[in-house]
Amino acid sequence: MRSAVYSIIAALLAYQFYALGPLIQRAVTVLGVFRSYPAGDIGTTQQVTSIPDTTHCEDLHHHVPSGLLFTACEDDPSTRFQWFPPLGNLDNPKLAAESRGSIHVIDPKGLESRRLKFENFDGAFITHGIDVIDDPELPTGQAVYIFAINHLPDPTPTAKGEEAKARSQIELFHHKIGTNTIRHIRSVWHPLIRTPNDVYATSPTSVYATNDHYYTGHSIMRMLEDVYYGAKWTDTVHIKLDSLSPVKTSDAGLSASVALAGVHNNNGLGHGRAEDEILIAQAASGTLHIAQLPPKGSSNYNITILDTLEVDSVVDNPSYFKDPLATGPSDDRSGFLLPGISKAATLAETSRDPAGKDPVKVFYTKPSAGVKAQQWETRVIFEDDSSRIRSASAAVLISLGKSKARLFVTGFVSANVIALDADL
Repeated sequence: MRSAVYSIIAALLAYQFYALGPLIQRAVTVLGVFRSYPAGDIGTTQQVTSIPDTTHCEDLHHHVPSGLLFTACEDDPSTRFQWFPPLGNLDNPKLAAESRGSIHVIDPKGLESRRLKFENFDGAFITHGIDVIDDPELPTGQAVYIFAINHLPDPTPTAKGEEAKARSQIELFHHKIGTNTIRHIRSVWHPLIRTPNDVYATSPTSVYATNDHYYTGHSIMRMLEDVYYGAKWTDTVHIKLDSLSPVKTSDAGLSASVALAGVHNNNGLGHGRAEDEILIAQAASGTLHIAQLPPKGSSNYNITILDTLEVDSVVDNPSYFKDPLATGPSDDRSGFLLPGISKAATLAETSRDPAGKDPVKVFYTKPSAGVKAQQWETRVIFEDDSSRIRSASAAVLISLGKSKARLFVTGFVSANVIALDADL
């Protein structure tokens, strides 16, 4: 009888290993458990320029009509290592409540950054993902709306010994191109906005936001979320604002619903090749989902995944580069950029260490020329051992001519946004 029980247990364990083995192997690869640096010549010969006054800028967007880059920066190097809920860091809520990051405009030609002065906004601002869209009421390129994640500490008192909590929300701003100011429209909060990471706006009153974790803080369950790909507990939510009129509280004048559920470590969002295409990164899975939004005027806001790409490291905010000089498929350099951490297995240790090292990879992927089925060519366009940039959470390309582009890379703990020329 006992031998029969042992046989059953052995069979169950063998089945579990057979079923989970590929997932474990994939996690080890993506998290870079055995990856070491230097990793070769990739990136080491490329001349890099650091853009001043761009400290800890997690996200980066190229606003094509104006030709400018927009980003949100933490500015104070000490803040991120003491409070950053996306990494489970809730150590210093008092510091967070007094912190004030900023929105920056970067000139991609002069490689200069300019902070925008806030109007009608006096609170704490702990920066993360952003999105930038044109003001539809003005000619294209004259003004933009900016949605920005703000990881505020929860003001509710905690019991003695209890871990602090975050009450993250979304801020909506308006900026006239060429001015030095940015006006706050309103704050946005809803119970479905739990652990927001990035945003994707379809209009000034319609925005999607990802929740990157189900669990918060230092819990074992949160760690399990990162390493177990079956933990598909995160989602993307849609928030609809009734109007852009002033509101008394951040939860007034809006509604929200889940637009995509059952996703592992839902993370960065990006605009794709068409107006209704949304790019969704599963960070710890090393996965990019190419998805479709519902038609305008639809009664629901559900997202449909159409295609999936995988790379061999953690990926963050995806972006799409449209080649302005392409004349046809044979010379089209358009493609997706996937930046990320190449040794994320050590991130739990380095995320609180100002002297830590977080090596990076930036992948460039595009459809293969001459194939009927959707196939992809993917290569590493930039890699660094953390000596020139620490962490990579966003990257964009701007054309410099045929087969040439300027690559901009930034990270959630990078000292500066960097720029370098790249061959496509």
